[in-house]
Amino acid sequence: MSDTEKNEQQASMEELLSTYGQESSEALRVGSRLRAKIISVGKESVFMDTGSKVDGVVDIAELVDEKGDLPYQVGDSLDLYVVSVRQGEIRLSRALAGIGGAERLKEAFQEKIPIEGRVLETCKGGLSVEVFKRRAFLPVSQIDTVYVENPEEYVGKTLRFLITELSEGGKNIVLSRRILREQEKEESRRAFLATMAPGQIMKGRVSRIMPYGAFVELSPGVEGMVHVSEMSWSRVGNPDEVLHMGEEIVVKIIGIEGGPSGEVGKISLSMKQAGEDPWSTVAARYSYGDKLKGRATRCMDYGVFVEIEPGVEGLVHISEMSYKKRVSRAQDMISPGDAVDVMIKEIDPANRRISLSMKDAEGDPWIGIKDRYRAGQRVEGTLEKKERFGCFITLEPGVTGLVPKSRIARFHDPAAVEKKQPGERIVVVIEEIDTDQRRITLAPADSGDEDDWKHFSGESKQPVSSLGEKLQQALKKKK
Repeated sequence: MSDTEKNEQQASMEELLSTYGQESSEALRVGSRLRAKIISVGKESVFMDTGSKVDGVVDIAELVDEKGDLPYQVGDSLDLYVVSVRQGEIRLSRALAGIGGAERLKEAFQEKIPIEGRVLETCKGGLSVEVFKRRAFLPVSQIDTVYVENPEEYVGKTLRFLITELSEGGKNIVLSRRILREQEKEESRRAFLATMAPGQIMKGRVSRIMPYGAFVELSPGVEGMVHVSEMSWSRVGNPDEVLHMGEEIVVKIIGIEGGPSGEVGKISLSMKQAGEDPWSTVAARYSYGDKLKGRATRCMDYGVFVEIEPGVEGLVHISEMSYKKRVSRAQDMISPGDAVDVMIKEIDPANRRISLSMKDAEGDPWIGIKDRYRAGQRVEGTLEKKERFGCFITLEPGVTGLVPKSRIARFHDPAAVEKKQPGERIVVVIEEIDTDQRRITLAPADSGDEDDWKHFSGESKQPVSSLGEKLQQALKKKK
């Protein structure tokens, strides 16, 4: 700085200080640190209340975060430094730059005042930086809060530093940017925390995934946790099923706990509550009789839970699983993850319950049964099982008839029937159909009574209806 410039600066300083007295003069020396409050934010500058009759000005570019956003608002207070004083203006900065010499270096070192420097080049173990027309050393570990793999990316940049070592009359200068970065993050963290409140919806980035949930970075230095139960309205077994590292998600703040010293402690977040609860509109979107495709989520002994949309599950009771086979355990018929067709039987939004049926969605095989089967009709079925009171014969999936024990003796070879195993085929005649009770009574098709049964062997040319009449007459005679 030339003598003329120094004289002009001193004259401006004296003129400015004369407006508020000796006390302010001591507080607002060039290089002095002060706590100033934001009074307005312009397009390129932020105006500060310096505690004097003249407001301070700081470039907005010095205050924005890594994303280019200003993390402060009107009313916030910042620690700044007086870098110049001109008529009607006090220029403030977060660091000292290019002013003074050895004395200014010493003051910055002793008072821990940030200074500006320009990175010249890389060197062994770090970077060479010019500060106050002197060369300083910046260790690679002090470039940032995280390890820097490519220090050369910083060459040519003007950055803020703290002097951590000053010796040999200013010939040995060691700098740190890491300390300032940590301070900046802490300031940003505090400013962000001051604006937080339960119920807020915001974006965050997944920073860690644990078996019990995921940590989400809401702002540099500010993390909250989403418990696995708050990740989705659907059931989530493992957090990594729905999230991955670095993913940006929308969350809702559901709790903020205070720390032991009054600071902000645990922050609880929810992903599912950031959106609408699907159960709130279930009644408007579904109704009795709707046929849907769902996914089995849990199998229990009494039935299976089926998710019909994310967050909405219904129960298929074991009695509603199949018309076509007897189900004793849900696990015997279905597994978690299986796609299933279901029909809604009942909706209870208040208790978050939906009753579903797989068998009704599949269709009742007994519907139209009398159009497919008639008394006297000769049919072939599969032996399903034997009981002490007779044999169950499956005529088609979901339709089973019974040959009573008393009818088995009428077979031409009863012993051969007794030896048959489940799954083997057998020819029978339909004796009676009771649709109300869902029962079909069957009789032997190879009875030794030629007069009664020869018509079913193919010898008779009579229509089926007359054969039925003959069968009924034969039954009456037997009685």
